[in-house]
Amino acid sequence: MILKFTIDQKYDLNFAKGQTAKRRLKKQYFDCKSVLKFTANEYQKSWNKINNEFSQYIKDLTGYQWAHKKYFCIVSPTHQGISNWNGSNKIVRWWLENPYGMRRVTAHELIIHHYFYIIKKEYSDAKLTPVQTWALAEIAAFALTSLTPQAKSFWPWDNSGYYTNHNYQSIVPLQKQLKNAFLQRKNFDDYIQMGIKAVKAYKIKINFC
Repeated sequence: MILKFTIDQKYDLNFAKGQTAKRRLKKQYFDCKSVLKFTANEYQKSWNKINNEFSQYIKDLTGYQWAHKKYFCIVSPTHQGISNWNGSNKIVRWWLENPYGMRRVTAHELIIHHYFYIIKKEYSDAKLTPVQTWALAEIAAFALTSLTPQAKSFWPWDNSGYYTNHNYQSIVPLQKQLKNAFLQRKNFDDYIQMGIKAVKAYKIKINFC
């Protein structure tokens, strides 16, 4: 898998809510075009240092090939992080981060896409709702970016670990429940199956926003 950082105003506009937001975003693209290009270049140089190892790490640990050989990360002046639930090879990341500090969240968004791909490919019979799949994908991304020695080697300065002080508090009890499931898994499919069972029994309403 190769990740290419780029600028794509048309794609980014899909996530702007309302005409006022779209106008503001278009103005930001016009005013900041050169800075966006610079940021994309700096992000690319940082990511290239881990791309091959990260790609192989996810492939080996999950046991599944990436859905695409090439992905694109749209550098956005507005949106902090957007994955893709529907199979597109594009994610979105905010432009105002340290080129090294951005690595983990970028990896997180890629893993969410990968998890959706696995569920659609191998676990459609589980009949999870999109939001249930998203919750498990988010939790898997937290695990895969923090709970293995190899993951920590990609961002050794990040000491936040398997953190729960994020924007999706409705999934935190499930996230805590599935930590041991990840650490004690026989393989990644075993972890997925435990997650499916847990999310179906989950009594708290899962809120995406």
